[in-house]
Amino acid sequence: MIKSKKKKEEVLTIPKVDRRTLSHVPDPENIRGRLDRRGLRGDGPEPELDGNDLDFREKLRLLSLRYIADFDVLLIPEGGKKKAGIQARAVDISSTGILIELGTEAGKFEVGDRYQLRCHIPPGTMPEGFESSVRLGADVVRLFTQEADGQVKQMVALQFAKPLTEYFQKKRWGYSIYTASGMLFIAVAIIMLMRVESVIYFKYNFWLYLYSLIAAIFLLSRYLFGAFYRDVPVNPDYTPGVSIIIPCFNEAEWIHRTILSCINQDYPVDKLEVIVVDDRSTDHSAEVIRRTIEMVHQEAERYATKERLEMVVLPENGGKRVALVKGVEMAKHDLVVFVDSDSFLEPTAIKHLVQPFQDPRMGGVAGRTDVENKYTNSITKLQTVRYYIAFRIMKAAESYFDSVTCLSGPLSCYRKDLVLQHSEAWLNQKFLGQPATFGDDRSMTNFILKTHRTGYQDSAICSTIVPSKMSVFLKQQMRWKRSWLRESLRASGFIWRKEPFMSLFFYVGVIVPIAAPVVVLYNLVYVPLAYQIFPGTFLMGLLLMGLLMSLAHLLFRKSRLWVYGLIFCVFYEAVLLWQMPVAWVTFWKSTWGTRETPQDIEAREKKEARRQKNKKRIGLPF
Repeated sequence: MIKSKKKKEEVLTIPKVDRRTLSHVPDPENIRGRLDRRGLRGDGPEPELDGNDLDFREKLRLLSLRYIADFDVLLIPEGGKKKAGIQARAVDISSTGILIELGTEAGKFEVGDRYQLRCHIPPGTMPEGFESSVRLGADVVRLFTQEADGQVKQMVALQFAKPLTEYFQKKRWGYSIYTASGMLFIAVAIIMLMRVESVIYFKYNFWLYLYSLIAAIFLLSRYLFGAFYRDVPVNPDYTPGVSIIIPCFNEAEWIHRTILSCINQDYPVDKLEVIVVDDRSTDHSAEVIRRTIEMVHQEAERYATKERLEMVVLPENGGKRVALVKGVEMAKHDLVVFVDSDSFLEPTAIKHLVQPFQDPRMGGVAGRTDVENKYTNSITKLQTVRYYIAFRIMKAAESYFDSVTCLSGPLSCYRKDLVLQHSEAWLNQKFLGQPATFGDDRSMTNFILKTHRTGYQDSAICSTIVPSKMSVFLKQQMRWKRSWLRESLRASGFIWRKEPFMSLFFYVGVIVPIAAPVVVLYNLVYVPLAYQIFPGTFLMGLLLMGLLMSLAHLLFRKSRLWVYGLIFCVFYEAVLLWQMPVAWVTFWKSTWGTRETPQDIEAREKKEARRQKNKKRIGLPF
């Protein structure tokens, strides 16, 4: 019951289910094609379609991808007035057309009729950036009836006069790009002027203003190198064998979708396998996994799913690392991909993710992780902007130097032999005598980065479910800060051997957040109380840093969520920043706080024992 309630609360963009389970998998017998031509429109002849043109095929897929919809639509006959408009309800929508449901009084429609369509696409109906009003011509292309709840409903399919991508590019997206670019330039210029001015104040407080100067240069450099970043292009002839490992613990709500997204990849059938490792879940995850695998096996035998999709249940709960290592030991291919059990891959994710491994020195690669439940509430919206900047700017900047410091859990790829080489140390890792049970992605990245390159592929995309409750979100952030501190100390011992600028980049990136609470206290508390000076310059600097995040998100995503970058900056300074001092003195802890690991159970039992002991000591009833 708890799970179903949570599912209703999450606002998700829901693609319309294809009647074929493996709609994106290349057909080894070439019985059917994968190109959907609904994205093509024009008076001239259709262009020649090249099935090997990945970019063209992906463009058609995105144009034809339909999403479940439920919003009001107004249809105005061509040449008519708004008063004569017909009210309807959207059932599904794509970039090229819309399916609507009409009332019984709607009148007669005929194929070929042209209407002016007016509607507002609600947030979460389509991908980020499509939430906007639409006034666009549309032609009737199909009519049919559908029976539901004992009623026969008239359904009308309309094709837009131009794809929504083209419509928004001229109406809103183009303005977003120009506005964001101009404001980014202005914000960077102001930040640079403010930091140059701070040199004048070195005589008043050398270390404080030096910190401000270094922090500004550090942040601006990340945006600069993030802008220089480019993906490794797809080589159609490079398709190495890949084994996807999905560790699962109590993820019954999402594991079905995760498995389907992993097996339904645009990748050669004989080069891809999926292994689901259940870490002795206490909910019905194992049952859901089995049902999903059985459903996939019902697809045509030519996809060989029985040989390349399997499940294993661990004899006892061992933790995420044990589940991952078990999957790697079973893997038959040279590259292993780790995918979290609440993360969903785009159909071309694997094809893009493996490309950097054409370099034999590349040991691991991270894909981009977007937020799937971005429109659920303000907490998920904050994380949406933060996630995008963390990947597209921060990881991209590190990838410019082939030194990504965290190959994130939702989607990352490694050379199998390297994971096995470090598996024993990874499984038995301890810090200050405590087992390291979280931060497995940063930990494995450190093992790989010590001897090999690590990269990032922005075009290898997955989406993940993020915490939508404040308590869970704060526990997750505390856990991440502790693992960041622990693994940063480890990396500090070898990162100096990397490219010199990257090494400097790393050490500054460690010092700046650790010192941030002290600097904020000094500027916002000590200076106003001691000198009666309002910290206007410091607050403006924080605002400009938040503005950089927001404008970068607007530039790349063209989304109305960009303002949450500013809000996140305020939230970070007011709340998340103060987790850092706590992490300083507790980063040896091994409890997750958001799931029942053995360490969490042990910590809870110790806490309960202390509580009972204290009650007994003071004579209170149990």
